[in-house]
Amino acid sequence: MNSSGGRRRETAGPKGRRAHRPPRDQDRDVQLSKALSYALRHGALKLGLPMGVDGFVPLDALLQLPQFRSFSAEDVQRVVDTNVKQRFALQPGDPSTGPLIRANQGHSLQVPELELEPLETPQALPLMLVHGTFRQHWPSILLKGLSCRGRTHIHLAPGLPGDPGVISGMRPNCEVAVFINGPLALADGIPFFRSTNGVILTPGNADGVLPPKYFKEALQLRPTRKPLSLAGNEEKEHQRDSKHSSRGRGMTQQ
Repeated sequence: MNSSGGRRRETAGPKGRRAHRPPRDQDRDVQLSKALSYALRHGALKLGLPMGVDGFVPLDALLQLPQFRSFSAEDVQRVVDTNVKQRFALQPGDPSTGPLIRANQGHSLQVPELELEPLETPQALPLMLVHGTFRQHWPSILLKGLSCRGRTHIHLAPGLPGDPGVISGMRPNCEVAVFINGPLALADGIPFFRSTNGVILTPGNADGVLPPKYFKEALQLRPTRKPLSLAGNEEKEHQRDSKHSSRGRGMTQQ
């Protein structure tokens, strides 16, 4: 019962257990992480942040922005330390700048000296290169290839969600995994890099695309796992059937 005599409303969790809303601090951390992602990956110039060629910006300048004024340096440190995908990096800086922060990958801004490891030989590439997407996008990807979609790189993971060592590069709720023939693309002059948080990145060809000729196979992940045809015949029917149910999803290529 609450103080007014009414019954407190709680939702039932799994197996009848009561589900409680996450702590307020956890909600704030999610809010802060999203704000950091936008500012450090896409909005630094628009927000007037002085970004270095390596992608770092002064933390003090960031915290002066209106959307960050309710957060402290300790809040930022906690989000950086606890982010399971290791999206951000902090470094001490020097007396003139103070602490610096950057996003490790995912930029639409040009960051010419972002800390990326070139993967220049087939042996340097992971054994598996996978791009995750949703089923509604698969027909277009099968026809046109993977695109940077406004970012500087196409994101690939060295495995499937849940595989050892896969911490970023693919959303955990992806429905389709596209396996890439990295050595073939590399032989054709398409470069690959590894970010500090383990995401495999490629700018694609001159048009910012990784064409379908580099697709080795495709796998439906949900609701059950099964191979998908690279010929695209079955996708035409699925695209027609799922046209109305596919609305409302956000951008899926990371």
